Amino acid sequence: MTRRLAALVLGPGIVLGAALAAAPAQAAPAPAAAATATGADTADERSAVAGSWTAERMRAATPGSVLVEDAAAEAERALAAGTPSSAVAGGTAEVVDGVLGAAAVPGGLLSALAPTAAGVPWAGGGQVVATTGKVFFTLGGEDYVCSASSVASDNLSTVLTAGHCLYGEGAFASDFVFVPGYDEGAAPYGRWTATDLVTTPQWEASEDLNFDVGFAVVGRNGSGQALADVVGAQGIGFNQARGQQTSSFGYPAAAPYDGESLQYCAGVVRDDLLGSTDQGLTCGMTGGSSGGPWYSGFDEATGSGVATSVNSFKYTADPTTMYGPYLGDQASATYATAAAS
Repeated sequence: MTRRLAALVLGPGIVLGAALAAAPAQAAPAPAAAATATGADTADERSAVAGSWTAERMRAATPGSVLVEDAAAEAERALAAGTPSSAVAGGTAEVVDGVLGAAAVPGGLLSALAPTAAGVPWAGGGQVVATTGKVFFTLGGEDYVCSASSVASDNLSTVLTAGHCLYGEGAFASDFVFVPGYDEGAAPYGRWTATDLVTTPQWEASEDLNFDVGFAVVGRNGSGQALADVVGAQGIGFNQARGQQTSSFGYPAAAPYDGESLQYCAGVVRDDLLGSTDQGLTCGMTGGSSGGPWYSGFDEATGSGVATSVNSFKYTADPTTMYGPYLGDQASATYATAAAS
């Protein structure tokens, strides 16, 4: 099944095929070179990796909370000392991929939120069902899981996720696969193995949560098809206007979720009040949703939109708000590296 790409990126602040308003570019130094690693680079290697991720192995994978514990701890120490943190300036961070569970959420709070704020099953159908999925990977001999999305690119093979979902503990992940349309252990569109992994230099150097974004380039399937030719691809935009209506998707696994089906939140994003450049969205999704896409201009009828961030972290003092990195110049440069692979 072939689907037309939803949108293609032309440059900072410009998205082809979408009506998002452009914002001024971030006032920041010129982007640094992206951090990259090579994955499975032959068809035989890709097939072996994809085949190793059985339904049982996928279900047993752990949300990658331990991969961000150091960043969260650094931010907490910095807050206690009154010193800005390189991970999250001026704030205490609790990354969503693990720590936040039922015990961390005040009793009854999720049920008191509006349904799309709490995080509810996506039943609308459309392109988002096929383009969103889970990523599974190995670091330090342990298997982990996050969420991700197929996004438009010239190579038709680019997957957007969080930086901590492909780099941690001083190393890039191995055995990295994307399973679009994951549902109750099923992989209806196959398992797509990464040939290249790309993240921001800021995430690689210091786990800076302001730059917690990454991309995987996946190889073609056994029939020679590219990812976007099979599942489609969502648009992606950089340096977009802040404060937009946004829809977030992912596969939360910590209670009260089980990680087996696609969930979503929706609302107007707001600027973080504790010092980072991220934006916040009221959302009760929990560990496992990290790396799931945020869409502006999301059309519920078609299930398509323009990706402007990913699920990244939560502040311990604000467990009902999901934060995601602002996709500015550095994210754009990182994307360009992946899209050119």
